[in-house]
Order: sequence, then structure tokens, then C-alpha cells
Amino acid sequence: MIGVWASPRPLRIFASVILVGAALPNIAWAGPPFLTDDPEPTETRHWEIYAPAADAAGKGADYEGSFGVELNYGAAPNVQITVGLPVAFTHEAGSSQIGRGDLDLSVKYRFYHNEEAGFSIAVFPGLSVPTATGGLGHSKVTALLPVWAQKDIGAWSVFGGGGYAMNPGIDNRNYWTGGVAVAREIKSGLRVGLEADRQGADTVDGHAETSLGLGGIAQLTPKLRVLASGGPTFVDGQGAPGFHAFVALGLDF
Repeated sequence: MIGVWASPRPLRIFASVILVGAALPNIAWAGPPFLTDDPEPTETRHWEIYAPAADAAGKGADYEGSFGVELNYGAAPNVQITVGLPVAFTHEAGSSQIGRGDLDLSVKYRFYHNEEAGFSIAVFPGLSVPTATGGLGHSKVTALLPVWAQKDIGAWSVFGGGGYAMNPGIDNRNYWTGGVAVAREIKSGLRVGLEADRQGADTVDGHAETSLGLGGIAQLTPKLRVLASGGPTFVDGQGAPGFHAFVALGLDF
């Protein structure tokens, strides 16, 4: 998800979890619009493009996020290359800023896939390169080292995964985070899912947070779909919750 990489907030990745669930015919469930990703790569020599894609997270009049393009290419069997090209923004009461975000580069490798059992595992390491303007990104290269898994049973899908975020910089800290999502097709062309995400503190004086979300995918044509998700984010010791939201068009070819 573009905003996870491109906003001034550090990368979201996930701690290891045990999964149970189900896949939908011919379409990967996880990834956008969910915070939680999946182990299924883009089909070999095909593209998945999310554009325009926009996300935001914050509390009240204070929020940040990005909009732009995410490109996914099936470079080889079980291998996906992902590039994020975002424009980042922040907004606080009485002021706002917008500019180029950090460049995101990652590679997904699915090293285990048992179609009969409906179970897959993949790694999805990536880098966020500090190309942002005006302090809208990181000052150093950040990285994530996640593992994703998915189990398919009948009409349900449960997916999630985990890893470690390397977040260098003054007053920053590395952290672990984890999540899981459950999804189901409720009728032809319409899919919904619920998820929960827990992220550790990413700065020395920061706090861990928990995000809950509802996401959906509506298939408009065989190659075009609209995706959206959102929900509350609870920061430890901060009282009332904030929010996170995502919306995009998805194109496959």
C-alpha cells in the first residue's frame, strides 16, 4: 500500500501469525485495500496497477498520507516486483504541505505454495529510498523484512504475516508489528474483509498502536476494480482513536 511506505510515518509490516481461511476464484484477496498483505505474487508477465491510489491516517484535523501509483509486475513464476511512486502530504490545523514522497522498491518471492492444501508463504523485502521533498519522507533508507502467509478453505480467506522494520534516524527506533485479516465474497463481484493490525512504537518517545479496519473490493469489469478500506486507530495512552483510510482503482493486464 502506497501510503504505508510514502507517508512520513514508517513502514507497516507484520509479526508472524498462524492463519486459517479461503481464497476467491482467480483473484488474490490480500494486499490493497488492506493493511495486511498476502503471499500471492502478480501473475507472470502481467501487471497489477493501483492508480489513482490514496490513503490518509491521523486524528481530527491532523493527518498525513499520500496519493499516486503502485506498479506490480510478475517478473517470473512466484516473483513480483513492486514500485511505489507517491506524492505525500501532511495537514495540521492552519497549515498543510504537499510534495514528492519516498520511492518504494520491493520484491515478493513465494517460496511455498500448495494449491491442494490452499496454503502459501512468501517473503516481501523492500526499501524506501529518501527522495521526498520538504521533510515529507524519511532522511535515511528504511527497510522491511516481512513474511506473509495465507490459508484457503471453502468460501473464506484468512491471511497475514510478519516481520521487522528497520527505521534509522535521530530519535527513531526499529520495531515489530503484526496483523491478520479475514475475508469473504458476499456476492459475485463484491468482496469484504475485516482486519486488525498492531504496530510497535517507531520513535524513542512514541507509542504502539492498534488499527482495526473494514475493506472491500468491487469488480467493475474483468480487469478493473475499485478498492476501499478504513477504520479506527488506537494509540496507546492517547485517549480517543484516530483513523486510517484507503481508496484506489485497480487495473490488471
